Amino acid sequence: MAKTATKTTRSPFHCTECGWTAAKWIGRCGECQAWGTVVEIGAPKANRVVASAVSHPAMPIGQVSAVEAESRPTGISELDRVLGGGVVPGAVILLAGEPGVGKSTLLLEVAAQSARRGQRTLYVSGEESAAQVRLRAGRTDALVDELYLAAETDLGSVIGQVDAVQPTFLVVDSVQTMAHPEVDGAPGGVTQVREVTGALVRLAKERNIAIVLVGHVTKEGAIAGPRMLEHLVDVVLAFDGDRHSGFRMVRATKNRFGPSDEVGCFDMVDTGIVEVTDPTGLFVSRHAEPVPGTCVTVMMEGRRPLLAEVQALVGPSGAPQPRRTTSGLESSRVAMVLAVLGNRAGIKLSDMEVYVATVGGVKITEPVADLAVAIAVASSVMDKAIHPGLIAIGEVGLAGEVRRVGGLEKRLAEAARLGFTKAIVPADTPNRGKDLKPMDIQAKYGLKVFSAADIRSALLAAGITS
Repeated sequence: MAKTATKTTRSPFHCTECGWTAAKWIGRCGECQAWGTVVEIGAPKANRVVASAVSHPAMPIGQVSAVEAESRPTGISELDRVLGGGVVPGAVILLAGEPGVGKSTLLLEVAAQSARRGQRTLYVSGEESAAQVRLRAGRTDALVDELYLAAETDLGSVIGQVDAVQPTFLVVDSVQTMAHPEVDGAPGGVTQVREVTGALVRLAKERNIAIVLVGHVTKEGAIAGPRMLEHLVDVVLAFDGDRHSGFRMVRATKNRFGPSDEVGCFDMVDTGIVEVTDPTGLFVSRHAEPVPGTCVTVMMEGRRPLLAEVQALVGPSGAPQPRRTTSGLESSRVAMVLAVLGNRAGIKLSDMEVYVATVGGVKITEPVADLAVAIAVASSVMDKAIHPGLIAIGEVGLAGEVRRVGGLEKRLAEAARLGFTKAIVPADTPNRGKDLKPMDIQAKYGLKVFSAADIRSALLAAGITS
């Protein structure tokens, strides 16, 4: 009797980062190019899924109560601005940032403010002992009766602490230090982080507890762990700042309950972290007399307009390749602006050393600062100071034209609020489908506006060239 051949199907493999599948194991994902993320999927089961009892019957959406999903203020207005009004019960928030930026300090203050408002709060630390966190809490005035503290690294122990304390607000610092007892792998691994986060998300939804998770970042600045981690949580916040200054920013990159383009500003001081409701003064220097080589622009951080000062220093160089140094600005854009000044405005810089920097360590990534860079460099070359009440807003093109920018009204309103009296703006800037007339701006904001079509007219309006 002939034997019947049996066909065996090998279980496929998939990437834990992006879900890409492959017929055999490989060390690097062919989709997201991540190393070590391709794992074997268990053999699929042929059993059919049968219907089971539902936990809550479906109802018309208009009859679903939204009271339980109303946000609660954290007591820190800058964080509430980013979150869209406060923390929503049952929400899971992921706060990521570099080591030493102040994540634990910020969340300890958030936990203390929550406890002061009568909400029982549990702070679970997996990186520090309870005594170490208590020491920091004493320095930052975070000793509140309703704030409970525990040092745990086992997820089962964390859930046990939640059962004992019954908090309405939970902070886990950090998710990379937690270990799921039923999952193989070291804490911080892809599988462990995914399973721990999934368990905490289910805990938040089932018990209506707001949970904040602290996350680590890689050396490239991305959130450590699988990409699925960001999909599991409701809100993703990025906490960053310059190590050489105390200024910090919280940005929302994902927010299911509010805007995802807001920014909160903080300052690290000896007693902890404090809010900065008006950070403009940190990025603009004050001079007793006008100084050549400076110009102020208005950038947008999320929905918030911030004034930033650009400084330039230009001098002769004996080197065959003069130095070009930037700080706080993209070097490629500064190099482009210098080329435009040489070819379109007649300001030769081929034998000059150029240093361009921002004040206060702020980083400007949007092209709105191009015009301010051009004016600051030209002012330094000509040794002519511009009017101290002048701001420049605009992108500079390779043809020498000054291009339109978005949010001009907000930028001009912020400049007028801080006492600036003159503004150089692109000539073709639209305002809600209509041309923004200089007379309209002057009547509305009290600013004298100069419309510049190209770089030459902008330098002329700034009083640098004639």
